[in-house]
Amino acid sequence: MVWVLVFGGIALAGLIMVVSYAVWLWHKASDLFSELEMLGTRANELADLIGQIQPALPPGRGGTD
Repeated sequence: MVWVLVFGGIALAGLIMVVSYAVWLWHKASDLFSELEMLGTRANELADLIGQIQPALPPGRGGTD
């Protein structure tokens, strides 16, 4: 009869570990998605800044002399 309590305790501990791991993994995934969203924002900002650059061509290379 003691073996039932031992295996029940092991099963309960395993269930607690699985739930704890799932919560930890959920937090890590939400952090990852937050970072990916920020990366997209930064990429858009970089594209806007690059779009504002107007390179000056040297004389004789298609620029106005």
